[in-house]
Amino acid sequence: MTIGLMLAGMLGLALLNVPIAVALGLVGMLAIVLNQGTAMLVNVPLVMFEGASSFPLLAIPLFILAGAIMNASSISRRLIAFASAVVGFIRGGLSMVAIGASLFFAEISGSAVADVAALGSILIPEMKRRGYSKEVAAAVMSSSASLAIIIPPSIPMILYAVMAQTSVVKMFVAGILPGLIGAVGLAIAAYWQARRYNFPVEERFQAARVWETFKEALWAFILPIAILGAIFGGLVTATEGAGMAVVAALFVGGVIYRDLDFRELRKACIEGGIQTAVVMLLVASSALIGTFLTEAQVPQKLAQGITGLTSDKYLVLLLLNVVFLILGMFLHSAAAIILVIPIVMPVVTAVGIDPIHFGLVVTLNLAIGQQTPPVASVLMAACSIARSDIWETTKANIPFILALLIVLVLCTYVPWTSLVLVEFFYGN
Repeated sequence: MTIGLMLAGMLGLALLNVPIAVALGLVGMLAIVLNQGTAMLVNVPLVMFEGASSFPLLAIPLFILAGAIMNASSISRRLIAFASAVVGFIRGGLSMVAIGASLFFAEISGSAVADVAALGSILIPEMKRRGYSKEVAAAVMSSSASLAIIIPPSIPMILYAVMAQTSVVKMFVAGILPGLIGAVGLAIAAYWQARRYNFPVEERFQAARVWETFKEALWAFILPIAILGAIFGGLVTATEGAGMAVVAALFVGGVIYRDLDFRELRKACIEGGIQTAVVMLLVASSALIGTFLTEAQVPQKLAQGITGLTSDKYLVLLLLNVVFLILGMFLHSAAAIILVIPIVMPVVTAVGIDPIHFGLVVTLNLAIGQQTPPVASVLMAACSIARSDIWETTKANIPFILALLIVLVLCTYVPWTSLVLVEFFYGN
């Protein structure tokens, strides 16, 4: 009952266009006042500060800043050129280029919205010039950008690991194979769509062109390999790796490529600061709700209720998939993780679901949720660039959403897909 009232209150405020972070804070404070009195309000600033000051969470603003700096340089253009040389000979090559470039860029930014902003501003106008409808162009860019939610260093993965009290590094490793499978699934959907609408071939395959664009983009490939390799190898923590990413982005953009001046750096810092403020205010506000739920033992009561109905972990996963798919339609991925994970983790633990496996299920659900209105922040960003109607774009996006749903089912019911690399590197 308590959970239902809190969710209803928060969704009601969201429908009134109240920012999600503010809605979380208001619901949390109201719950505290109603149950513990106004005297507890003096603790609100301390709870919010402590909730947002966890060391692993420092990786979020650092990865966001690194992505913003790389956006300001020519990295995205170089990645697009390489992807075009590799897959441009396939029918509907620009769709493949969008998917391939997003796969590479996801390993740098960790943010789907940043992916759309960096690549969509270049690719969507070009796709429209080549005969793609604005709805299809926005759909391809939006769905391919969702790979950033699955591929490390995913910001939603960092949030999940903190909320579930599990390893950020293992979450990163677990996302590699599902992310690659997702990219293949999106490419198949793009090819089917290209055949249906007779989209053009971009350029014939030339090995010399592939080699030339590879050399130009070499530093863009070295960055994620070096940073993620250091994290996976245990040389640095995820937070330290994020700091490395910022330094590396400055070095590559300013020294190697020499296209990052002070003006662009200033814009990148402002953009990174704005994105960080949005996420961290969500984290701080959610700490109020988390404190109330913990003291009221709501998660434990929910776990007892569900396990009283069934102890089959696959039925529980089915139920949680439905919950997260619905929440993903109405909430930003960060808000959904922050709000729901502390509530459901006792259920997950009680029925024996691996927290890393569950983390991939959650992030895949939320990647799909960012493609389904009414909220769909990633889809909204793509539609804004393409100037397309969100509902018409959603129709064009259906094949890509279906591809992501297939990956979700595979990862849910074949845990091997998300755990095989974790077990290989770190054991059981």
